[in-house]
Amino acid sequence: MNKLTVIAAAVGTLCFAASASAQTLNGPVNDAPITQKWFPTKWGADDKAGSANHVKNSANIKRALATIKQFKAITIGKYYHREIPGFGVRGWQLSIPGTPTGGPFGKNALIYHDELLTTEIGQIGTQFDGPGHIGVNTSKGPMMYNGRITWDNYEHGGGGRVVGMGAMGVENVAGGFVCRLVVLDAVAYKKSRGQISPNAEMLPIPKAPSDVGGIVSADDVKAMVKAEGLDEIQSGDCVALHTGQGNTWGNTRYATMTSEQRAAARAIFAQGEPGFGLSACEYLATRDIAMTMGDTSANDAQPGNEVMDWAVPCHTQIQTRYGIWNMENIDTESMVAAGIKEGAFIWAPLRMIGATGSPGNPVVLY
Repeated sequence: MNKLTVIAAAVGTLCFAASASAQTLNGPVNDAPITQKWFPTKWGADDKAGSANHVKNSANIKRALATIKQFKAITIGKYYHREIPGFGVRGWQLSIPGTPTGGPFGKNALIYHDELLTTEIGQIGTQFDGPGHIGVNTSKGPMMYNGRITWDNYEHGGGGRVVGMGAMGVENVAGGFVCRLVVLDAVAYKKSRGQISPNAEMLPIPKAPSDVGGIVSADDVKAMVKAEGLDEIQSGDCVALHTGQGNTWGNTRYATMTSEQRAAARAIFAQGEPGFGLSACEYLATRDIAMTMGDTSANDAQPGNEVMDWAVPCHTQIQTRYGIWNMENIDTESMVAAGIKEGAFIWAPLRMIGATGSPGNPVVLY
């Protein structure tokens, strides 16, 4: 998830309050999860999986598989590399220890290589936001999906160190996703409305609510579904938004880009991103979808959105509130190039106990 520099700076100042008994964080407090009764959710007070529960409905799986017409497959994960865009100090550092790591062994002189990876493995590159990633700072403490207070749920190791998210860990969503995928080509749509240049490859980064070229509203979502000739978005569907920003480090070009070109792509991501406006996410929540996804670092329009001074509003309003999960930095470019408007999306997060999210390389059948 990408955040604005100003918001990131504010978040970075958060610290535990002086009074341990108060169990609060210094900084902004939002009690909407309590006053608006965000929990228990429709899945029940003990639920940890949220919208991953949709995969238990065989009708959803049947509807997803019915979209397969050409019997083709495409993967939509992005390359993981040390120079990919990442929020803040997040990074991806892979090394090969030993070169080779072991051997030679036996008369056949076997050798082998391992890799050593240092990264925020659930929150960089193509990434899935799980139950422990996004929450709201309330007067009762940081609150995650289904009303769970973080420090009441953490798993602790030696010396009290937090070693996992407990009931908020991504393993609780590991039943995975099989859903009808709806691909919304916002670049083509915004061109048709005259809101961006006919030659534009990506939507502009919005700076204010008036920057409609970079903000996808609820009305935009409905219009795109109609324009693409698709059935209405239904319960259990997954919805992917193509903004074109992901093209700047797309799979078709990233491997051949110079370090300078990769740095320029990272600089674009650091400025913000086009994406869903709050009204679009609220509409998708009413449709009871299983997942939002897109080609940017958050899928929320920012720094400009339909509400200002909120940090990536769709994250709290549908992830924390409804448990509708989010996948970021997927390869929508390849789907648009292949003319995929809907298909069967199949993916499951890694079973990493206590993690906030998961990397992945989803498969779309169409």
